[in-house]
Amino acid sequence: MSARGRVLAVNAGIAIVRGEKGEVTVAAPPGWRAGDLVDDLAVVRAYDAGDYPEPSTEVARLPRPRIDALHARAKALAAVRAFFAAREFVEVETPLLVPSPGLEIHLDAVSAGDGYLITSPEYQMKRLLAGGFERIYQVCKCFRAGERGPHHASEFTMIEWYRAYAELDTIIEDTEALVHAVVRAVSGISQVRLGARTIDVTPPWPRTSVRDALKKWAGIDLKGDESAADLVAKVRAVGIAVADDTAWDDAFFAAFLAKVDPAIAALDHPLILEDWPAPLAALARKKPTDPSVALRFEAYIGGIELANAFGELTDPVEQRARFESDQRIRRERGRDVYPIDEKLIAALVEGLPPSAGIALGFDRLVMLATGAATIDQVLTFTAAEL
Repeated sequence: MSARGRVLAVNAGIAIVRGEKGEVTVAAPPGWRAGDLVDDLAVVRAYDAGDYPEPSTEVARLPRPRIDALHARAKALAAVRAFFAAREFVEVETPLLVPSPGLEIHLDAVSAGDGYLITSPEYQMKRLLAGGFERIYQVCKCFRAGERGPHHASEFTMIEWYRAYAELDTIIEDTEALVHAVVRAVSGISQVRLGARTIDVTPPWPRTSVRDALKKWAGIDLKGDESAADLVAKVRAVGIAVADDTAWDDAFFAAFLAKVDPAIAALDHPLILEDWPAPLAALARKKPTDPSVALRFEAYIGGIELANAFGELTDPVEQRARFESDQRIRRERGRDVYPIDEKLIAALVEGLPPSAGIALGFDRLVMLATGAATIDQVLTFTAAEL
């Protein structure tokens, strides 16, 4: 049998050779050593740097399960592009280095050169909507300072798409169908693996409001327009410790992370969590029939928050007011204050069509499709490996 790849071990005349798609066992010609590169039983580059493989080698960094996960990642990316092509979306590219990153209070940008690396391509993609595009998507790198954990990396890959003249329900349908298509492309089935559990991702997915989730799992009657002090009192009443001067958003997330997040993680089905409180609207419109909530949803599967979507705010006056409020809050909390993107405001003045859009974490989707336990297992390089 011929072989091409890296010799992993030689013993008693038998060699294990790693190729891209797997390992093979072959009779080793005289002189083969672990670490040699071979092609059709000929050594094309001898390895003479000592014992092989040392922990610092690329072969040790990329065990077979991780290589398999990266092959699956490539399948997932191909499925994403096929999904959007079938729906006549235009794939776009927008800059990674911008003068104004996202102003969301709980996100910190990475400075670079004369600007910042994007936390999301949202601002520039909305400008494309204002210019006449109606269905656009991109797969791009995004950057957020200080994010590190099983589901987080400071540099990660985002799928972001927008539909002009569409409502948020259409984006929900897109999300369910895209996740289902990618999972089936990677695994051949409609279930994802989360440890010992399997979860079926066949559409449609159950939906619930944030208000109902807080009531069911935390015992909190959330109005969305109560004062910070009132919300602090409600959170304390269910046994969650928060300080007197806790801001409204921090009190909300204290309850959410303590009670709602674990309950969602335990569900045996995906969940669309919709109608977020107006103070957490970010770039979303308020709901016309209930201005205490925003046209926003998040998609969850098991313990993974997969996507965040908005019925997009198109009012330039309100958008500027929100940006200025975000700047003030960031300043008060000692966080970096980023400039307002005046070109986005100008695009809103020019006129953004009624639109809905979403950001979906591609790395997390690959995790779900492959059953990976951490985001590191589906990245070509982690921050620690650079």
